[in-house]
Amino acid sequence: MQRLIIALISGLIFGAGLVISEMVNPVKVQNFLDPFGNWDASLAFVMGGAVAVTLFTTHFIMKRKTPLFSDRFYMAVKTSIDRRLILGASLFGIGWGLSGYCPGPGIINAMINPSEAMVFLPALIIGGWIGQRYSA
Repeated sequence: MQRLIIALISGLIFGAGLVISEMVNPVKVQNFLDPFGNWDASLAFVMGGAVAVTLFTTHFIMKRKTPLFSDRFYMAVKTSIDRRLILGASLFGIGWGLSGYCPGPGIINAMINPSEAMVFLPALIIGGWIGQRYSA
């Protein structure tokens, strides 16, 4: 139960950060991806802040034997770049660029503005299903 509560609190903090930084606004994301049009650099600051926090805290977190709320760390075991990784990252990037949504902001925006996310959510579910089926 404690793990679920921590997950819920973490998700709420993450979601609040996305709303405050306006990353749930697909136009803002699309403007970031359009350097020759109405370019909006604010997404770079949001990503830079996230990278800075991660770089700072990872060093201290990885010194621990176990995470605070789990019995072990879950680390990626595969480190090679292969065709599946490139294909998946490309499809994710194309979908993100065209729609202005990635999964976190898309789900939040579905709650805030459901009519705008009516195409995104089925695409997310179908894409997840295809990815899971392909990788099995």
